[in-house]
Amino acid sequence: MWGVEQGGRAEGLAGAENLLLHFTSFAEDWSKLPVIVSGEGCYVTDDKGRTYVDGLAGLFTNQVGNGRGELGEVAARQMKELGFFPNWSFQHPRSLELAAKLAEIAPGDLSSTFFVSSGSEAVETVIKLARQYHHANGEPSRYKIISREVAYHGTTMGALSATGLPDFKAPFEPLPQGFYHVPNTQQDPEGAADAIEEAIEFGPPETVAAVILEPVQNSGGCLVPPPDYWKRVREICDRHGVLLCSDAVICAFGRLGEWFGIERFGVVPDMTSFAKGATSGYSPMGGVVVREQVHRTFAENAPMFVHGSTFGGHPVSSAVALENIKIIEREKLLENVYALEGHFGDELRRMAEGHPIVKEVRGMGFFWAVELKPERADGTPLREDEYQRYFKGVLSQALLDNGLICRFEDKEDPVIQYSPALVADRELLSRIAEITDSALTQLELELGYRV
Repeated sequence: MWGVEQGGRAEGLAGAENLLLHFTSFAEDWSKLPVIVSGEGCYVTDDKGRTYVDGLAGLFTNQVGNGRGELGEVAARQMKELGFFPNWSFQHPRSLELAAKLAEIAPGDLSSTFFVSSGSEAVETVIKLARQYHHANGEPSRYKIISREVAYHGTTMGALSATGLPDFKAPFEPLPQGFYHVPNTQQDPEGAADAIEEAIEFGPPETVAAVILEPVQNSGGCLVPPPDYWKRVREICDRHGVLLCSDAVICAFGRLGEWFGIERFGVVPDMTSFAKGATSGYSPMGGVVVREQVHRTFAENAPMFVHGSTFGGHPVSSAVALENIKIIEREKLLENVYALEGHFGDELRRMAEGHPIVKEVRGMGFFWAVELKPERADGTPLREDEYQRYFKGVLSQALLDNGLICRFEDKEDPVIQYSPALVADRELLSRIAEITDSALTQLELELGYRV
């Protein structure tokens, strides 16, 4: 693997003027952004030869680490055997095998999978499944979807409507109707579950189709719910005939130490989305797994589920997902997350003790956040231009300069997020905390916390 000591090409790569980047500010000089060219395990290297700790697993995605030749070999074999065929009125072996494997590892009686190509498509499918389910069940008036404030659920129009981030939605309004948002567990830890019931009752209940929640909410910074939150929401949904949907696009495939994340909270949802970690990002894959009763209602009362995706259950992606699951099982990566989540949290908390700018450390599994105070040492809130300069400038650059790719996000309060590959060991997790320590020290010097 190319490393810092080995040098590399200094010139930029062609195409910078032709590539339109995702969620990247036009105020940035895109020609100066890192160009990642290779990876090995929990590390990636740019075109200048500089190696970074990938503390975000690409984007909460690469569970088994970079450089997995066996995944490439499986993909190549499948391409030679059957490069593509859809799941429209036909089937192929790999999607059948993957559906069977997901039924085996999913919690409870979640047993039937509809495949798509991404997390946004998966959430879009959840919305369509919920609405058509109630049509098939004789309650066509149920169409409303309840989700949480600040939560991000995707970019397609339905998933974007479920997203609780007004600034993300404003450029695309008017959006589809029937979407409602309630406080998340960080905004109202004690009343968040009650807020869901209040929203259903206000609906009124006979108009509400589903509640969509992430096991641990990503946007806002790894918002771990109170211990009884999910069980209470399950009881509320059952009481009112509302489907409970877990959006596990980020949390599934080991991020929280379980296959679908929701297992940590002791409930079985009516359906769960997944994507990202299903293939560790080596090939696009997403989907929704539904309970037996949901599948049975469709089979008995509807001519078909009126939805489709050309590449859903793609033979190559399905083959890669099956091998990815084998790696997670063979190398006991779920157990690794459980074994090291305490160490990861302890290292971040130990680091935070020396930084008055830190407000809170929270998370579980390999999914953690450090929340910061957007203020000077004397408590004076930062002006917008100061915030941009210090948090999005000094802090973000210090993290990168010290060799860590993580995520600074401020959709609610400013947080640094970490989501390393499940193969990370104690030393790498400690290194993430060390680099954060150095970057926060630099930020605090700028803001008068240190002299």
